[in-house]
Amino acid sequence: MTSMLTGRPATRLGPAAADDPRHRRPLGLTAALGGAAAAGSVLVVCLAVGVTGWFVTDAGVHGAPRDGLRSGALAWLLAHGSGVHVPGAGGQGVAITAIPLLLTIICGWTMWRLASRVGDSVSGHGPDADAIADGARDWTVGLATAAFAGGYAAVVLVTTQLAGTSATAPSGARAVFWSLVLSLLVAGPAIAVGSGRLAIWAAFVPGGVRAAAATTRSILLAFLLASLITFLAALVLDLSTAMNVLSELHLSGGETVLFLGLSLLVLPNAVGFTGSYLLGPGFTVGSHTLVTPTAVVLGPLPAFPLFAALPDTGPTPGWTPWLMAAPIVVAAVATAWAQRSRPTTSWSDAAIRGCAGGITAGIVLGFLLARTGGAVGPGRMAQLGPFAFDALVHAVTAFGLGGLVGAVVMTAWQRHRAT
Repeated sequence: MTSMLTGRPATRLGPAAADDPRHRRPLGLTAALGGAAAAGSVLVVCLAVGVTGWFVTDAGVHGAPRDGLRSGALAWLLAHGSGVHVPGAGGQGVAITAIPLLLTIICGWTMWRLASRVGDSVSGHGPDADAIADGARDWTVGLATAAFAGGYAAVVLVTTQLAGTSATAPSGARAVFWSLVLSLLVAGPAIAVGSGRLAIWAAFVPGGVRAAAATTRSILLAFLLASLITFLAALVLDLSTAMNVLSELHLSGGETVLFLGLSLLVLPNAVGFTGSYLLGPGFTVGSHTLVTPTAVVLGPLPAFPLFAALPDTGPTPGWTPWLMAAPIVVAAVATAWAQRSRPTTSWSDAAIRGCAGGITAGIVLGFLLARTGGAVGPGRMAQLGPFAFDALVHAVTAFGLGGLVGAVVMTAWQRHRAT
């Protein structure tokens, strides 16, 4: 048997786990309740923030608490890509399609935590570890993921029906679709980890693939961190402008705290914009505008403090085009760092790891950048976001080249140490 040849230690998938009722709870019911709890827990927090915001803004003079509840529910749906319409000039609704990515990240983090617990609760179902290693079919993770996604999507659909109106018109179809995508990308791996299946499956993945995946993860995290630092540096350098914008809004103390807290929800979006800027294609903050290291064309902007980080319109300084070298340098350093824990003395293995990891990181980043933009207002503000496809092409090139250079340099150093 394969399990006898590999000599793997016993896991909780063995006979003891199969007899333990804590790991053999009803699979479908447990997973569906876990999905509903993952959706409902963040939704309840959004409802509470919505009611708090309604009371802080006018002390309950206008409207009713249900208006605050509806605002919180619509914000939660917006984090799932539903889009929403808000009243505009002349009674015309204005479409808002930009996603507050920090709220989406919070939903994903909550989903991961609860899905991993669901995986542990149903880990006793299906064949044990030895049978799985020998090729026995195991549908535990697939069925649990489907039930989890169903429970999550049910909460999304009910919320859309209750909170949506003919005026706001959130798209339930888009919200359900992206909730299913989120469940597939987050809940599925979390259930596999919590049930112990992922550890068994990973043993059969070639070492080169695992090394390339580690390189991809290292490059993505390093580049996002570099983009965050760049954005914060730009904001701090022009912090006075942000403070002036905030003062012109004439907000009370409570309203200021609420406004700044809501502004943080789009901080990951700003990081994505900065990443596209560093890659070269840049982004737009309204129709007929452009922000790149080589050219900046801006128009009138809404009173939003984070816009203070934007460069001034006109010719750019001579040093800003050199920022486009940052992705290559970051990818090279991140690849070398990742290879420290997975050393190799083979030039071909190192080249494949670095190049494949960099290309994959560029593709993933392009997908993420495509979700950072959208419409945020009427007229020209209906176009806001990075040029995702161009950024994907630049990211694949820069990360692939940087990954190759970093892997080769680290391999040369490791070969030198080996001799």
